[in-house]
Amino acid sequence: MAISGYGERMRRMRPPSYKALQFEARAAERRDDEVVDTPECVEIHCGWGRLLLAHTFPDSQALINALLREAAGERDIALYVDNPHVVLSLAPQSLFLDPSDTYRLWMTDYRPRARTNTGVVVRRASTRSDVEAINRIYRQRKMVPLKSEVFLRQCRSKEVIYLVAEDVRGRIVGSVMGINHIRVFNDPGKGSSLWCLAVAPDCPISGVGESLVRYLAEYFQARGSHSMDLSVLHDNQEAKALYEKLGFQRLTTFAIKKKNAINEPLFARPEVSPDELNPYARIIVKEALRRGIQVQLDDAEQNLFTLIHGGRQVRCHESLTDLTSAVTMTLCQNKFLTHRVFERIGLRTPRFELYTTPQAADVFLKAEEAIVVKPANGEQGKGISVDIRDTESLKDAIVKSQSVGGDTLLESYFPGQDLRIVVIGYDVVAAAIRRPAEVIGNGRDTLKTLVEKQSRRRQQATGGESVIPMDAETERCLRLSGYTWDSVLPEGQALAVRKTANLHTGGTLEDVTAQLHPVLREVAEQAARALQIPVVGLDLLVKSADQPDYVLIEANERPGLENHAPQPTAERFIDLLFPHSGGPIHDGTV
Repeated sequence: MAISGYGERMRRMRPPSYKALQFEARAAERRDDEVVDTPECVEIHCGWGRLLLAHTFPDSQALINALLREAAGERDIALYVDNPHVVLSLAPQSLFLDPSDTYRLWMTDYRPRARTNTGVVVRRASTRSDVEAINRIYRQRKMVPLKSEVFLRQCRSKEVIYLVAEDVRGRIVGSVMGINHIRVFNDPGKGSSLWCLAVAPDCPISGVGESLVRYLAEYFQARGSHSMDLSVLHDNQEAKALYEKLGFQRLTTFAIKKKNAINEPLFARPEVSPDELNPYARIIVKEALRRGIQVQLDDAEQNLFTLIHGGRQVRCHESLTDLTSAVTMTLCQNKFLTHRVFERIGLRTPRFELYTTPQAADVFLKAEEAIVVKPANGEQGKGISVDIRDTESLKDAIVKSQSVGGDTLLESYFPGQDLRIVVIGYDVVAAAIRRPAEVIGNGRDTLKTLVEKQSRRRQQATGGESVIPMDAETERCLRLSGYTWDSVLPEGQALAVRKTANLHTGGTLEDVTAQLHPVLREVAEQAARALQIPVVGLDLLVKSADQPDYVLIEANERPGLENHAPQPTAERFIDLLFPHSGGPIHDGTV
């Protein structure tokens, strides 16, 4: 027996609840003339924690008891709570109302996209390497990683579906998870839900998230689902815009979680708000607050703060602290002096000299054939020109460098991968290959449009710290590759639009800590000792992170610790400053 239009409208207006679920079950029995058995107290383990379907729990106390059984280090969520005020009144010290909004997509309203995104291929995740790639993205996005054993047990099931998006190079750049409510608890409403949509912050391809959501919606639609729900944080405007574009509508229901260290930012705002700081200071302050270390914001706009614990005070400017001396700062900031320090202890550096006259610079260029021109005291990639091969380009590069101020340094150019190694307490903590900003063609947009779109994505992923400049250097890089701003890049073709791999000019990082060659590890630690600097980011040019060949380029006295997820850079930083602060909390308690 078909549902009338009026009945369907009433059904859509009815918020999820235990009573509504039972009503739908009885209605389904009358419609289909068969018994509909709906289990109670339904829980699904999702790898990061349990999803509790609150509308299958007969009373509030049963739901509370289930939430309080949360395992250490996990993040459970109870969705479809219709009486949150009652639940919270019974356990106010243990539970809190999740500040999220629930959305629902009715399959009858969904419209498939006419043109598929050829930049990625969406498929089911099924292997250990898949879950490792998913967890890499989760850690970059500060999400609770999946437990491998849970994933491997569920990845071929019909109840829980894990999807990944692969780019043309086979790299996993996005992931989403879905739950089939029909399979899980014989849902009479024939629903489904979407969880943990995540796209790699360094992904240069547009529309990855949309491709994953559409694939999952069409997957469930083909298997008889009438709707697909999701929960999204109330202030995630970018995600909400995507969901509303696809036809999702707000659903009046609530979610409840247990108070724990993972969820603490959602229910307890500290006296000092890390949100006032940039990402590089914020990651340190959050780790300090998590350990009970007092934080005093000295100048939030300039990311200056003081950490206080056990009678000890340390002033910080992001990762630069009182432990770094003024002399050491001078050695790092002046790249000419940096090279001299490294050269004297036998570490390999490029050939270098300070700019004096146009004639001397031209002699240096002819001797080296290809050179790098940069401010001796520059940072964040400003004023740098790479792979200069002719006199005219040399003149322009010198003018560009001098516009930043101070001396200009000439270096021999070495092709290779740009490797950043972070050393804390004279031990290597993280290593990452830094790649120049690149775009991927779609056969329609001009390079100017592609660069603008990718720049916006990098800004969003880094809190505004990474932007691709629309400047003469980017234009020069396009010209060297045979393109202009108005060129249309063929579909699927990647193009580097900068020569330098600096994060601040749109570059991205790939963690290679596990692959780092022992020679490179020893070089980094030796360089840190030579500079007498306890926290430093060292930049090298290498053939590969797992090979010993290198050229040491420069040292950064204030490395961005935020950029090296999933490595524990902030944890090791606080360990260095306060070695007896107890380490990060992992037991799930506040």
